[in-house]
Amino acid sequence: MSRKITFLLFSLLFNFVASAQVGGETTYQFLNLVSSPRQAALGGKVLTNVDYDVTQALYNPSTINVEMDNQLAVNYTSYLGDINYGTAAYAYTWDRRTQTLHIGVNYINYGKFDGYDEYGNATNTFTGNEAAISVGYARQIGYSDFYLGGNVKLITSKLEQYNSFGAALDAGLLYINEDIEFQASLVVRNAGFQITTYAGQNEPLPLEIAFGMSQTLENVPLRWHLTFENLQKWPIGVANPARAETDLEGNQTQDEVSFFGNVLRHTIIGAELFPKGGFNIRLGYNFRRGEELRIVDQRNFSGISAGVGLKFGKFRFSYTHARYTSASNANFFGMQIDLSGR
Repeated sequence: MSRKITFLLFSLLFNFVASAQVGGETTYQFLNLVSSPRQAALGGKVLTNVDYDVTQALYNPSTINVEMDNQLAVNYTSYLGDINYGTAAYAYTWDRRTQTLHIGVNYINYGKFDGYDEYGNATNTFTGNEAAISVGYARQIGYSDFYLGGNVKLITSKLEQYNSFGAALDAGLLYINEDIEFQASLVVRNAGFQITTYAGQNEPLPLEIAFGMSQTLENVPLRWHLTFENLQKWPIGVANPARAETDLEGNQTQDEVSFFGNVLRHTIIGAELFPKGGFNIRLGYNFRRGEELRIVDQRNFSGISAGVGLKFGKFRFSYTHARYTSASNANFFGMQIDLSGR
């Protein structure tokens, strides 16, 4: 019965794939922003951290586990163009420590904008902000090594005088092999719809399908991560007309994205040194960000991210610096508190 329910759930979610797109083609794009400094440091999207990190469940609900019990996390990001956003998460375990409920919040503030009418005359300034609250739960499928989890999200958005309200569902399937400390997960995120629209026109949500793997090395305190993002869209790469090349005879060669180039654009890699210790060093590289934001004939290290984590008693502090362009980068700050009293 559990297998039938799992298959049915993912079949329903995959029905949304046909209309799924990436950046600029959907509403509520903030739902796919990096959820924590740890995520950011490992490349931006990690699906298989199954430990104390209560923020992980915002991206993959199947990772909800008893180690998250009474953990409260708050994260803040100084993002691009004076945009600020943050996340918060909390988990509580009951029923003899066998069931855990997760609550999460995503919030973004786009700052102030100067308003103009259709004739170019200045009007009042305005703001924009969006938020989502989620409730998640996961459980083991029978006595297997598989776990199934889901998040239900309510979304609110205000952009100038326009408002919208929506609902979405995340679902994750997680495999854990404790003998070799290997984990793999498939996640479908933001399968949902607008309940009320901004101006009478329905827009699709930023549905994403991702697959990730990770493993802790046997004799080295290091855990590697490999994630394939936006699997619902192929190809994901778009040729850039500005990168066309002209030879000495005036012949022009247009920029093309190869099959291998598209594969790389779906790929994120990361590594965490001392993943179980009180001090962590984290590195990651996002190939799509690196390629789309690179400057021809210049080395600007787009796509690279690095961060650290420190534990002091019941507190965990995290910081990450993510490289976007030469003009602007992002800094991520996070704190997690153990409220369990253990």
